[in-house]
Amino acid sequence: MQDVLPEDWRYWDMVMTTANRLANQYGFERIDLPIIEYTELYARGVGTASDVFVQKEMYTIEEEDGSSITLRPEFTAGFMRAYLQNGMASWPQPVKLFILGPNFRRERPQAGRYRQHSQFNAEILGETDPAADLEVMMLAMNVYRSLGYQGLTFQLNSTGCPVCRPGYIEKLKAYLAEHSDKLAPVDQERLRRNALRVLDSKEPGMDALLAGAPHIADNLCADCADHFAELRGLLEALNQPYSVNFRLVRGLDYYVKTVFEVWAQGIGAQAAVCGGGRYDGLSEAIGGTAVPGVGFGSGIERIILGMKEQGVVPPAPALPQVMVAHFGGVTKQRAVELAFSLREVGIATRLAFARERRSMKSQMREANRAGIHYVLILGEEEVAKNQVTVRPLLGGEQVTMAADELVAWLLQ
Repeated sequence: MQDVLPEDWRYWDMVMTTANRLANQYGFERIDLPIIEYTELYARGVGTASDVFVQKEMYTIEEEDGSSITLRPEFTAGFMRAYLQNGMASWPQPVKLFILGPNFRRERPQAGRYRQHSQFNAEILGETDPAADLEVMMLAMNVYRSLGYQGLTFQLNSTGCPVCRPGYIEKLKAYLAEHSDKLAPVDQERLRRNALRVLDSKEPGMDALLAGAPHIADNLCADCADHFAELRGLLEALNQPYSVNFRLVRGLDYYVKTVFEVWAQGIGAQAAVCGGGRYDGLSEAIGGTAVPGVGFGSGIERIILGMKEQGVVPPAPALPQVMVAHFGGVTKQRAVELAFSLREVGIATRLAFARERRSMKSQMREANRAGIHYVLILGEEEVAKNQVTVRPLLGGEQVTMAADELVAWLLQ
């Protein structure tokens, strides 16, 4: 886990502002979801083949009444639960939602990945059109483009559906069984639980071994093949770079048909910056009626890490350029009044603090450290004459003016 310090909030503000702006531009509306849900939602939603995720990566609490609750490890199951529970099926379809917030997973720490990590997710619920897949893909892509990422491209695959996937899995299992002596223990376990996950293996020697494995794109049913072909055609119509990657399967079991990732150059060994896909069977898995869905998730910490690696510098925050200095007593009271009156008219102002009389030299050091442009000095003479002395720190002459002229002068 990590603290987000002020210097990093420059990046967070840029990411969240960009995500909000583009999501609204695409017609997505913001939602928030509980940080804690019943464990059953995730256990049923992510699938039995994701037992390792359920048993080892989720933070689960057993309540005194026998119920089990879990800190949310991901958003998609919660989106679908909210859709069903809040009667969104009666809303105009499709329902387009997005969220920004933290998730919790007991993961192995690595660069840009934390056990408490924040994500930007966007989901389209209630629509099977491949154009909906395209829409979430392009929202993800354009968020990264707007943040200054270079060398972006899509990795794309279809994982089929319950009609055609079982036949492909049997072919894949048969191929892997012929080479079982070359599989690492982790891949042998994946083969037993969910053979598709072997395609995602990072174990040594697996690239060469899997090069000869059957491709799911060659084993799709007519519906999945048409869906995949139309999506590819739409990407080509928009001149979007993509590669079909038969090894792309994503990590959770609810995906069907489209799966995708956005890859970027120049961010180290991990080229994938976000991913998502279609999850048409998720609603039924958690006990609801059939509701198609497609979406993506993007980790904000990893976005910021990539921005730094690609040399993206966010704009500096709009901190005060004005500071009010004083000498205590009646000058302190007038300084407080002046600082708050300047803020009321929109002038960001820093107020010098001091319980006792404080030297002007000390206050000037504070102003320099804070990047102040103008120090407004209130001594006893200025207070008596209703004046203010203005000392510019970036060049120029010190001037004294009537207090009622100050606002107009500063705004100019």
